[in-house]
Amino acid sequence: MDTVKFDVTTLKFNEDGLIPAIAQQVGTGEVLMMAWMNAEAVTRTLKTGKVTYWSRSRQAFWVKGESSGHTQKLVSLAVDCDRDCLLVQLDQVGPACHTNRRSCFYTAVENGNEVELMQPEA
Repeated sequence: MDTVKFDVTTLKFNEDGLIPAIAQQVGTGEVLMMAWMNAEAVTRTLKTGKVTYWSRSRQAFWVKGESSGHTQKLVSLAVDCDRDCLLVQLDQVGPACHTNRRSCFYTAVENGNEVELMQPEA
């Protein structure tokens, strides 16, 4: 396998300077959430091992679990073939979703109906 030093400037950010980051539980492959990162959030995540996102509503960095205790520890970071999306494999402690569910993807569409797949954790 070829290796090249990672350069955050080679990522393709959108017009707002953001790139989607899909959070996936290492080991199980469970998709937990999608959030946005800017170049600094990617750099901070790689440097600290604490997954850091950019909050569009607050216009501020957001280290997952800082206030809730539901932390995300970085295991690996992958870049897709177009360099415009990230896959963040991590170890999630507690629920990933702000609704207190394990995953943000708790609603399925089946036969034209929405079906709730999981309840909030106690």
